Amino acid sequence: MLAIISKYQEELNLSMAHEHKVADEYARVYAEKEARGRVIDSLHQEATMWMDRFALTLNGSQELPRLLAKAKAMANTYSALEEIHGLLSYCQHMIDLMAHIIRNR
Repeated sequence: MLAIISKYQEELNLSMAHEHKVADEYARVYAEKEARGRVIDSLHQEATMWMDRFALTLNGSQELPRLLAKAKAMANTYSALEEIHGLLSYCQHMIDLMAHIIRNR
């Protein structure tokens, strides 16, 4: 009888140890999840701040599109390298993309 009780006591101790291990792992994972959530929130706030600044620049003035048009005209006039034309096209694409994102917020 004592052997049976001892066996069940040992199994109970093992299950309790496992329960503590699972609880510790859950706490670690939860803390990591919370930390990642804070990082994501911080990055989202940073991105929103820059989008707002870009929106003010884009909506408040046509400085970026005007400067880009001027740079394109100069690149065409002076037969700039293909890489320069690619960079200017990329800049235009990014301005258009940001304007689209801002309009659809």
